[in-house]
Amino acid sequence: METNRNYFVAILLSVLVLVGWQFLYVSPKIEQERVAAEALQAQQAAQAPATNTATPGTVSGSAPGGDTAATPAPAAALSREQTVAQTARITIDTPALRGSINLAGARIDDLLLKEYRETIDPSSPNITLFSPASLANGYFAEVGFIADAQSGPAPGPDTVWTAESGQTLTPSTPVTLTYDNGNGLLFTRVISIDEHYLFSFEDTIANSGSATASIAGYGRVTRFFKPATQGIYVLHEGLIGVIGEDGLQEIDYSDVEDTPIIAHAKATAGWMGITDKYWAAAIVPPQDAGFETRFAHFTDGRVRYQSDFKTDAQAIAPGSSVSSKTLVFAGAKEVPVIAGYQDEHNILNFDLMIDWGWFYFLTKPMFWLIDYLFKLFGNFGVAILATTVIVKLIFFPLANKSYVSMANMKKVQPKLEELKAKHADDKMALQQGMMELYKKEKINPVAGCWPVLLQIPVFFALYKVLYVTIEMRHAPFFGWIQDLSAPDPTSLFNLFGLLPYDVPSFLMIGVWPLIMGITMFIQMRMNPTPPDPTQAMIFTWMPVVFTFMLATFPAGLVIYWAWNNTLSVLQQGVIMKRQGAKIELWDNLRDLFKPKSPKT
Repeated sequence: METNRNYFVAILLSVLVLVGWQFLYVSPKIEQERVAAEALQAQQAAQAPATNTATPGTVSGSAPGGDTAATPAPAAALSREQTVAQTARITIDTPALRGSINLAGARIDDLLLKEYRETIDPSSPNITLFSPASLANGYFAEVGFIADAQSGPAPGPDTVWTAESGQTLTPSTPVTLTYDNGNGLLFTRVISIDEHYLFSFEDTIANSGSATASIAGYGRVTRFFKPATQGIYVLHEGLIGVIGEDGLQEIDYSDVEDTPIIAHAKATAGWMGITDKYWAAAIVPPQDAGFETRFAHFTDGRVRYQSDFKTDAQAIAPGSSVSSKTLVFAGAKEVPVIAGYQDEHNILNFDLMIDWGWFYFLTKPMFWLIDYLFKLFGNFGVAILATTVIVKLIFFPLANKSYVSMANMKKVQPKLEELKAKHADDKMALQQGMMELYKKEKINPVAGCWPVLLQIPVFFALYKVLYVTIEMRHAPFFGWIQDLSAPDPTSLFNLFGLLPYDVPSFLMIGVWPLIMGITMFIQMRMNPTPPDPTQAMIFTWMPVVFTFMLATFPAGLVIYWAWNNTLSVLQQGVIMKRQGAKIELWDNLRDLFKPKSPKT
């Protein structure tokens, strides 16, 4: 049929696009990122300072509002530990975080994540989130103030706050910092932290002078390097924020390089920061006053990326004081933690820090279902298998109708062949005869496409969940699958590790991709082989193409697809048997492996 032929041609073109995308873009991109990541790790290990950089505790360039810090000569080469030890600090020690706050600028610039490591090896280093500005991988969050000329100095990037010695910031012990500007203004800052990743900066400014002071606040997340990113459309990495009515802002590093300052109108709600695939740093300004936001890329002596805000200036009359509260998030993008912060602190769309995508109405429920089943079974792989069964049950009525229609189509094949013979030279009459036959037998000729079409949104939602949520990172299944978010590490081309050599990334065809390909092959052989040679070729080679294509996808996704294929084969076989339709699997397999007679 012409319609059927067009359908298979469309499938072929789609597969060619996917394969081309995978091998010409995704695979080289993955290899490029691997090399870049190794280079970055070597750079971090050396911890050599960048040239033309400020001394520890300062940063060249301007903070929001134009407050400028000095730019001294480059510091001597120091390790990370030596750099941290150079400045007065307050220790941070929580169940989730370890590090310190630099009293110069009251800056959070030394932070490690206790619960996460660089690899699945439990002895590998903890993830380093923040590092001092003088290092090559400098990255920090800072909250400060800007004063007018007559108010005297305000604590900014270079200001050294005063703190009692021996203080340690823990969830049960907040710390207090003070700064006296010598002009009648006393700044008191109480920093607290919860058990996860949220810092609270509660500032009070008391004016004991004789003149009204005008003080504005600012906050910024600054990064002195451009990290290696995944670089694919399903994930945003870079500058991010939700700015009042402007809503979600996702700004790639390349975007802000092209437009160095991206400013937003004044807002009274929102947040801004920098996000990686699994980690993020963000600042939530005081939500009871107006603030301006910008996303910036600076090249004034040293390249850096910055998300920042500046609040409206407040007038502080003599003998009075004002208070404000700024929140700083720095840590892992754990879904329940992020959602809890949004609800508890009424942060506008804070959950969008996790890139759920346009189809969030599918991806978020998919995550919550898998996460619930994980808590039930204790294994994310088993949770994925159970999710597949639940999805199958939800769509069972529609899939059942589709398979019934496919079974009925097979039953009327003899009548279709009669029509083709009768109207061999009249396509219009053939089409009319076929439509009348379908109507009489109550058959929908395109109903068989529904089982495939239904898999597409579910497949995408699961792919998104596996790819962007940290809960899937380093989550083991069974056997050799120790990370469901990474591809199957085995390869057919070195006999799954038995032969002592590595294979190129495009030949990493592991056990689970092979299982998926076999189940897809069996599923397609449940139907008659198309008579058209082109369609038959697609019919034969599509499982092979998908095996290679999905080999670089997360193992959890491949396991889902293989299990889904298996359930589909069982479901289709039961329905066809009940309808009295012939199951073509065994005949197709026999014909496939039957020796071909030589042409005469």
